[in-house]
Formats: sequence, C-alpha cells, structure tokens
Amino acid sequence: MDGFIVLDKPVGITSHDVVSAVRRTLRQKKAGHTGTLDPFATGVLPVAIGEGTKAIPFLDEGIKEYQATMVLGSVTDTQDCTGTVIRQSEWEDLAPERIVAAIQSFVGRQSQLPPMFSAVKRNGVPLYKLARKGEEVERTARDIEIYSIAVELVELPLVTFTVSCSRGTYVRALASDIGEALGCGAHLTALRRTKSGPFVIDHALRLDEFRRIAEAGDIERHVTAPGEALDHLRMLCLADEGAERVRHGMAPRLSDFTAMLENVRVGEQLRLTYGGHLLAIAESRGALWSENSKNLRLIRVFNEV
Repeated sequence: MDGFIVLDKPVGITSHDVVSAVRRTLRQKKAGHTGTLDPFATGVLPVAIGEGTKAIPFLDEGIKEYQATMVLGSVTDTQDCTGTVIRQSEWEDLAPERIVAAIQSFVGRQSQLPPMFSAVKRNGVPLYKLARKGEEVERTARDIEIYSIAVELVELPLVTFTVSCSRGTYVRALASDIGEALGCGAHLTALRRTKSGPFVIDHALRLDEFRRIAEAGDIERHVTAPGEALDHLRMLCLADEGAERVRHGMAPRLSDFTAMLENVRVGEQLRLTYGGHLLAIAESRGALWSENSKNLRLIRVFNEV
C-alpha cells in the first residue's frame, strides 16, 4: 500500500502518535506525516505510507487553512492554552469593530518571529528544548503570507477566526501578535487545520474510523496515490525503453517519451509516468529539449505507484 491517508488528528496526542497508530494498524514499516500539529491542535494530518514517504518533499502544501480561537487579555509562555499565564490585561473596553480591523491588518506578506516553543532549531537544538529550560534566545524572523482572515465569532474575551496562510506560519504567533496590536495580549485556546495543500478536512478520517475501515480491509479506497498527490507537477509519459532506463536509475532521453512538454523551465520538477503509474520525479536542466540524456536529472525514483 502506497500513498497518503488524511487523518483528523484528535486533541491531546502528538502527530507522531498518529503515525504510530497507522503503522501498527496497517503493519506498515514506512510511514511518516507532513506538517506537524501541536498536541492541543486537531484536524488535517496527511500520513504517508510506503512509497508515499518518498513523495513528501515534493508536495505542494504552500497554502494551509486553520480555524482558530484566541482569548484576549491573557498571555502564556507557549502562546497557547498549554502554557503558563505570564501576563493578564484588561480587554473589556475593546469594541468588536476594532478587533476585526486589527485582525484584518495582518493580511499580506510579513515577517513573523517563530515561538520559543517550536521545532525551529538553533545550532541544531530545537527551540522548545531551550524554552523548557527557561531559556529565551534570539530568533530570525521568517517571511510568511496571510492570504485571508475571516472573523467568525466575537464573544469577548474569545475571538474565533479562519485564516488561510503560507507554509511555515505559526498561528500561535499570529494570535499573539494580534493581541499585542490590540494592547491586551492574547493566546490560542483552540486550533483546527482544515486544509494543507491538496488535503482537506472533508476527506479526513477520524482515528476510530480509520481503524474500523482498515480492519474491514477497505482502506485502500481512502489512499491518495503519490502521483495524484503530486498532480501540481507537470507530467511526462515514458515509452517502454524510457521506463526501463528510469527503473535502472538512468535519466531518459528525448526519444524515451511518448510526447513532449512546451516551455519547460530550467529547474522545473516533472512527474515521469508509465502506464498511469508514477516512476520518478525529475528536474529539467535545460529549457530546450534535445536528444541528450543530460537534459533531465532524476531526483527520486519510485517503485511503480
């Protein structure tokens, strides 16, 4: 079994716990997740199995969507409800219109400082390990983009919103920054991921559903094939001889394809398929095609999936 299963991670367990459950249930040695969710967070967690693990680096998860609830007037050391409250401020005088305006001001490109309680590494050490020792170190701000924020509910001090953002955005940090902009501070009390690239919550299975379907032997219909998960990459179909070359780790030649693509860019990644199956991901080395095996570089070769 090869591909991706989208699970709805429950609150209170780690993303690694979910992968372990999948590995045990399917008796699958090769498994891994994309886009870690904090234990208090829920929602879309794509789990790769088998050859799907090879496809993880090529996924287009550039757009993520979350439903979040923050509490105004309370700051914690983790920027979420799992931490210790370190500051409290008045929020009663805040008008809903001012809150909405402050939130909307965060739409667009910006720099964001990663939280101390995060997996970002400094000198090879994850920041959260330093934070647990009570240390705070300088961090480098990252460029992110908030594509949209919709305020769903204002029941002060709670504010619920839906945010669409770029990969690498910390919604905890966003809530904290919004709180600072309002002058009262804030932290997240709930976070649910509803989209991660091509994977959406409507297709996600709860863990109990996953186990039941797997035990019934019907899980394969819920598996997204690697080639389908990578359909943002343009596809080149191999002829018989080309497929054999790729299977042996050799880059294909011009005559190894059934048809060519136009306007191939230098550095563009392409799916190489044969008979509808994904064989490899390759990178173009030249903008113009020629009868030259060096115009493509194989990045990853798959068992036919």
